[in-house]
Amino acid sequence: MHGPGDEKRDAERFRILGELHGEVMIFQPMAIKEISRAGAQVETGFPLQLDSLHDLRLTLGDRSVIVKGRVAHCYISDVDQELVVYCSGVEFVEVSDRVSAVITEFINAIKDGRRAV
Repeated sequence: MHGPGDEKRDAERFRILGELHGEVMIFQPMAIKEISRAGAQVETGFPLQLDSLHDLRLTLGDRSVIVKGRVAHCYISDVDQELVVYCSGVEFVEVSDRVSAVITEFINAIKDGRRAV
């Protein structure tokens, strides 16, 4: 453990006068209800802001990919006691060829009846 007097950094830090804001990205669980090559419908326990961009980790069968998605719509789909479920439509953007191939392969497997979800 290093104390405040131990300077072992590669780059000098600068104190911010005033306020400087940022955001932290944390993966939260979601249920994928529908999927296409262009996007997905997902359920979350929190609202997703319209037009916001998110990195989504999709576990498609035995493969996992991360795809960027833009929120096209979000609404409350269910309320049970204190639990609220939000349904969101997410449009995939800037999809790499590799990720597109994994999604297409997964969808084809569902269509062929080889994979139950």
